[in-house]
Amino acid sequence: MEENVIQTSKEGSLLTIEINRPKSLNALNRAVLEGLQATFQELGGDAELRAVIITGAGEKAFVAGADIQSMSGLDEAGIRSYVELGQQVMRTIELCPVPVIAAVNGFALGGGLELALSCDIILASAKAKLGQPEVNLGIIPGFGGTQRLIYRCGVGTARRLCYTGDIISAEEGVQLGIIDQVFEPEVLLEQAKAMATTIASKGPLAVAGAKEVIRSAQDNLLTSGLSQEIEKFLELFQTADRKEGMTAFLEKRAAEFSGN
Repeated sequence: MEENVIQTSKEGSLLTIEINRPKSLNALNRAVLEGLQATFQELGGDAELRAVIITGAGEKAFVAGADIQSMSGLDEAGIRSYVELGQQVMRTIELCPVPVIAAVNGFALGGGLELALSCDIILASAKAKLGQPEVNLGIIPGFGGTQRLIYRCGVGTARRLCYTGDIISAEEGVQLGIIDQVFEPEVLLEQAKAMATTIASKGPLAVAGAKEVIRSAQDNLLTSGLSQEIEKFLELFQTADRKEGMTAFLEKRAAEFSGN
């Protein structure tokens, strides 16, 4: 069993959260999701907190995706529980009363991009790669990607990324409006902390108020869309195509989809 999959460090009014599964490219297994949920639930009692940064351990990945190995063996009840937990975590991050900055230090694919999309601001390493490649597995994003992409970069880009599974560079991510700023890898976290420090120097009630009203502009449509997304994900998870897609992924071969 892995331990300490979520590492936190506090510097004054700034909290940094590091997902610590570098050997698995920080994939979102249940332990990581539960750790993130617990960490964010505890933040409500910290009156000094002004900003949060989320990043990934190691040099390769922010979060390379959901944990396909563990997902592939889940039954209907198990996958529902897992996907519902994932959506709850992303929503908890989104509802955090202080701004959350994603410092995307490498691969942010599938659930990893969905995690970044749940944050207020996305900063990325010049080496970062982004995408929603779930169609390669015969499924769709299940942690909110189909919905939050629309608000981040528009319906056209959301369609392209979700239909093709394209993996894009950090530079293209900026052009599309997914990423806010790109930095060289060695200064990414430093720049994220500098931005968090700037935010922390402003009126805390004003920052929290701005976050609340910006979010409320999309909440009704978003929550409806998230509900539809999870039901379609669960429907697709029961198909032969999903089984083939995940099996092919784990066997490192091209999937042969039948449309069943």
